Amino acid sequence: MVLSPDGAVLLLIDLQERLMPVIADHEVVVARAVRLAEAATLLDVPVRATEQNPAGLGPTVPPLSGYPQAVLAKTTFSAAGDPGFAALLPPAGEVVVAGVEAHVCVLQTVLDLIDAGRRVVWAADATGSRDPADRAAAIDRARRHGAEIVTSEMVLFEWLRDARHPRFREVHKLVR
Repeated sequence: MVLSPDGAVLLLIDLQERLMPVIADHEVVVARAVRLAEAATLLDVPVRATEQNPAGLGPTVPPLSGYPQAVLAKTTFSAAGDPGFAALLPPAGEVVVAGVEAHVCVLQTVLDLIDAGRRVVWAADATGSRDPADRAAAIDRARRHGAEIVTSEMVLFEWLRDARHPRFREVHKLVR
């Protein structure tokens, strides 16, 4: 059950310029998503992102924009409902999810991924909504349907598995 970087992918959902300012604790959400993206990059975990209606909500926020190797522009709330989604993710392996809004696009994507048989790991501290009650309800619902709820730090240390990992010092700096 321990997470592994082998075969994993980090999916950043709709962390966009015009949306983030209205998200509760948006600075923390972005900082934790950056932590995940930086660790993923160091550990050769692919980073993918989605953008909900980028013409209206803008691109991915600058602190994260350099990490994704591919970005899917979408109008569907569930990224899995977009025709281009299948090409965005590898066909198997666990999907570590972070983003906004927890109760809309993140939740619907998570539920669809679970329904498709994927192992979904939801980084709760890197996920937000405008209303914290919506975020809490979404996390609870996702958990009841099989999503594993974790924190970004849990992901990092499980990906490392050992303090002797060659990237330990670099990844450990991300949590200080």
